[in-house]
Amino acid sequence: MTERIRQFLRDRRDDGPCLVVDLDVVRDNYLTFAKALPDTRVFYAVKANPAPEVLKLLAALGSCFDTASVAEIEMVLAAGATPDRISFGNTIKKERDVARAHALGISLYAVDCKAEVEKIARAAPGSRVFCRILCDCAGAEWPLSRKFGCEPTMAVDVLEHAHRLGLVAYGVSFHVGSQQRDVTSWDRALAAASAIFRECGERGIGLTMVNLGGGFPTRYLKKVPAVKAYGSAIFQGLRKHFGNAIPETIIEPGRGMVGNAGVIEAEVVLVSKKSDKETVRWVYLDIGKFGGLAETIDESIRYPIRTPRDGDKVAPCVLAGPTCDSVDVLYEKEPYLLPVSLEIGDRVLIEGTGAYTSTYSTVAFNGFPPLKTYHI
Repeated sequence: MTERIRQFLRDRRDDGPCLVVDLDVVRDNYLTFAKALPDTRVFYAVKANPAPEVLKLLAALGSCFDTASVAEIEMVLAAGATPDRISFGNTIKKERDVARAHALGISLYAVDCKAEVEKIARAAPGSRVFCRILCDCAGAEWPLSRKFGCEPTMAVDVLEHAHRLGLVAYGVSFHVGSQQRDVTSWDRALAAASAIFRECGERGIGLTMVNLGGGFPTRYLKKVPAVKAYGSAIFQGLRKHFGNAIPETIIEPGRGMVGNAGVIEAEVVLVSKKSDKETVRWVYLDIGKFGGLAETIDESIRYPIRTPRDGDKVAPCVLAGPTCDSVDVLYEKEPYLLPVSLEIGDRVLIEGTGAYTSTYSTVAFNGFPPLKTYHI
């Protein structure tokens, strides 16, 4: 947590849980990515945190943007980015949304099947498309499902179909899984991408771009490699599989761009036990899964939590949110260690929460308002 955030929280009037994001950290993160992969264009994954303040900052720095909807495209344009710096990276798009994006000047689209190619050929003729392939996501703390992407063997046919329909078969994309701590994970995907390049070349289709996706982590409870280590490993993979004919490359950091820039301040609402014989306490906060901490599903992301009683004796507890839904439990399978002296009314700081929190917050479940956010 930065001193700027500490000062903001000291001065803030208590009005429930809030997220505070330090934009200086976001700026530093962008410059770190740009330096680690100097020949790669950075497409910020807007879904991680679409706050206007974040988008305006990144647009001014020269970032490109990966968007998942027309609404995100419009937000990025409003922040000052030009259409040539935006990709429509969702592989699941209504045809009318493709047409709207095309009318806004967007000419770069993700696909993973022939049906999606046909939508783009009709609604955005002449555009560039890249085909997303499946990855095993080994090593990721938040693995991605088979919802997005196709088998690499199918990708060649998808790209050839695009070529025949008058689109520009631009390249291949993949995602190695969110919060990926294994820097070598990109190597396996690059091997598959290079094979697709070769087979497309044999069919007379010259691909020129590899979208390396996201997956760059932020630090939670476990240490993560530095961005520089990812840059070195990815470059080695490119040289290994593409030789001297290294293609254009794109990265799509989201969590890695904004995750460590944010802190949520919350309050302890209740500390209790389920029986006199119970040894494990239940600690309830005024924020839970429905307030922005949805990534605690299956306890995949374990956030660092700081309390005013750090240094006291700790014991395991079940950590839960305030809503009347039994799903709203953050950590139970692996209880969380918190000070035994923690009391009702204590403020806690949940770190690493700049990404995938404010936009996961519900509108008014149980009457609780959306998570308040401040960008400083």
